[in-house]
Amino acid sequence: MATFAVQYTYTDDAERVAIHRPEHREHLAELHREGTLLLSGPLGGGPGALLVVAADSAEDALAKLDGDPFKRERVIVDRVAREWTVVIGAIPGA
Repeated sequence: MATFAVQYTYTDDAERVAIHRPEHREHLAELHREGTLLLSGPLGGGPGALLVVAADSAEDALAKLDGDPFKRERVIVDRVAREWTVVIGAIPGA
């Protein structure tokens, strides 16, 4: 199992983001409880977020996030997964 940084870019429609945020966060909380999602949070500088996921590949990391209500509701307009090798420090659960 490897660690992947997944960057979400959201729509500029702040109302749509706000409407679906509670369901999105509950879904991510469930992924965290099961150990798939290690960390997540919004990024500054524009609508988006960074998620750290335990997965076997970049494709697997994205597949594990496919159930996100933000994806279903087209709040996410782009997402990219890249393997991340932590050199200094430690990620909880990794």
